[in-house]
Amino acid sequence: MDGSLDTFQARPRPRPLRRRRKGEITAERILDAAEEHFANHGYEGTTLRDVASAVGLRTPSLYNHFDSKDALYAAVLERGIAPVLATLARAAVEGDARGELDPGELVEALMPQLAQRPNLPRLIAQETLRGGDHLSPMLRKWIQPLFDRADRMIESGPAAKRFSADQLPLLVLAMYNIVVGYFSVAPLYKELNGTDLLDRRMVARQTQLFSELVRLLFGSAEE
Repeated sequence: MDGSLDTFQARPRPRPLRRRRKGEITAERILDAAEEHFANHGYEGTTLRDVASAVGLRTPSLYNHFDSKDALYAAVLERGIAPVLATLARAAVEGDARGELDPGELVEALMPQLAQRPNLPRLIAQETLRGGDHLSPMLRKWIQPLFDRADRMIESGPAAKRFSADQLPLLVLAMYNIVVGYFSVAPLYKELNGTDLLDRRMVARQTQLFSELVRLLFGSAEE
């Protein structure tokens, strides 16, 4: 080591973490409140005044971040669904690299994401039951790719050897309903018997169960 000051000063300094701006923090709080209101009351039952009040804002101030209820609704869905789509895409790439996709690993990656946004599955389930007039365009944009990718992944995997082609999409739909149903029923289940399905330990147990279930359903016939 030559002890040169110039050599020492030439080393790149670690960049400080970017501080979040006040507007970004406020927008995140708005999304949190909107997600809860939409999940509990649906699109029609939620007003921008409700959301603004929950965040401690006047309604005109909310328009500085989202110019309409539709824009806010789309942002809520995008924030929740985009990471799920990214996980599916990453799993597909990794599965191709290995020559095989482990559906259990996929569940183990997705469940913690959904547990961070438990209102999102409830929102989707509630809007679906109500007819989903406002959700339908969002479904085409954000959820349809999820189903399409899952279908392709299963069609190219070992499950295609043990189920007929017309059964494979139904298997995807069944697994979707199981996962979404788990989070959708959580508030009622807690009210009925006091068990919090969103507790970290319960989510971990359910994740293990789901991962074993999908391995049984989508594994090879020889297993």
